[in-house]
Amino acid sequence: MYAHSVAMSATVHDQLAGHLLRCDGQEDICLATYTTSTGSQRTTRILARVELPRDGERQVHGNATITGAYVLRVAAEAARAGHGVTVLHSHPRAAGWQGMSGPDTDAESSYAGLVQQLTGLPLVGMTLAGDHTWSARVWIDGTARWAGSVRRVGPMMATAWNDDLVPALVDAREQARTISAWGERLHRDITRLRVLVVGVGSVGLDIAQRLAATGLLEIGVMDYDHVEELNRDRMIGATRRDTRLRRRKIDVAARLAHRAATARALTVHRHADSICTPTGLAAALDYDVIFCCVDRPWPRAVLNSIAYADLIPVIDGGIAIDTLPAVGAQNRTPRGAHATMPGAPHGTMRGATRRAQTVVPGRPCLSCSAQISMTEVALEMSGDLDDPAYIRRAGREPVSGRPNVAALCAGVSASQLEQFVSLIAHPGGQSVPGPLRFSLAAHHLEHLPHSTQPHCPAEQELAAGDARTNLTRDDVLSVDPEQGTERRTGSRVREFRRRISDLFDRWLESVSNT
Repeated sequence: MYAHSVAMSATVHDQLAGHLLRCDGQEDICLATYTTSTGSQRTTRILARVELPRDGERQVHGNATITGAYVLRVAAEAARAGHGVTVLHSHPRAAGWQGMSGPDTDAESSYAGLVQQLTGLPLVGMTLAGDHTWSARVWIDGTARWAGSVRRVGPMMATAWNDDLVPALVDAREQARTISAWGERLHRDITRLRVLVVGVGSVGLDIAQRLAATGLLEIGVMDYDHVEELNRDRMIGATRRDTRLRRRKIDVAARLAHRAATARALTVHRHADSICTPTGLAAALDYDVIFCCVDRPWPRAVLNSIAYADLIPVIDGGIAIDTLPAVGAQNRTPRGAHATMPGAPHGTMRGATRRAQTVVPGRPCLSCSAQISMTEVALEMSGDLDDPAYIRRAGREPVSGRPNVAALCAGVSASQLEQFVSLIAHPGGQSVPGPLRFSLAAHHLEHLPHSTQPHCPAEQELAAGDARTNLTRDDVLSVDPEQGTERRTGSRVREFRRRISDLFDRWLESVSNT
């Protein structure tokens, strides 16, 4: 895992490219400020504000130079905002990830100490090649530490990779059909993306396997729940033995992902955590793209926030099944389009809707598209959404336990994966759409007319990084309750059986791969 990365919005990239890639072909230079997004293993510097030079603050003469006054002005502005400073220059006749020439090194190193002294943060140096490929390094203790990647995020996402730190490992035989769809160069870029699936139940489990089959090298799965009998009709690939042993969903997801993998070096990172905890959030910040496969408001609000604050695209999806009451059932719940009454799962299906959207700058957030309500988030954070007394008093339905069908879950995972392909491969030169909704009964796909609302809290924190509004808490259930100090003997036996079974599964897997 590389330690440093850089991110910027598509709007910031366009502004920088418009300045640095000159019509006359000469190199140019400018400064910007950045915020910091701190993951558990990776730190990302997020470009926040472009500070173009004023008259007399830079000279263009084939190469380009800036004045000390320009650096001092921007460093002072950055220090007041709690930001760092980035120096950016162009190599307009070059392509791909760029190294540093002697003059480049001398120029950046000469300002690194001054900038860190004024802002308390290291200088970031960046180079833009003529093909719009970025490269980046972070100056720490007088030494340039290279970033592993630079991503620019908007309705289209593009990532530049440092081949020395993040080599591309493509299996041209097993991935031949995939490569033929979008070309080897793009395939090399896609397979290096670190992708996290939050919630590996019915939908997330399918997504993790298909990402592995695509050839991704690193996939994360996050879920603190276990496989139960009620999951078996939707978690395709989970076995009765998984249920008996109460295996963690992330362990099942890792096993199935490895079986589906076409990359011989696939790594599946398991996070037995909640995205609503500080540790879960820190783990998520190490990834480049996140699939949101949860149906509760609080975790979706956390993911909605980091899509803008940390420039990590979040691909969200869900399904709602509406049932008619069973014969003789009374007191139908009038609340919401997808509310059902007691006994309704044994009635007749009225219809179902699935939806999918990618949360990135330039597209509405989950709150603006009415997929989450901050009131509901507050209720979940207070515990009321799981309090039977509150649910009864409010005349509402429990969040969990709604009807679902395996055959329809496949449509949700397909919709989210289509969003992923649109985001990273841009088929037909098109970007990700706005929110989509498919109605099963009418077989009608809608492009929902949602747009970003004025004063949207999520978008107001664009590129905020660690200064984002903190929606996490330490007291969220995030680990296996059986791992606590009051664990009973029966639970110890079940844990021992689970570990033995896992070892046996891994042995079988190794044998089948040889």
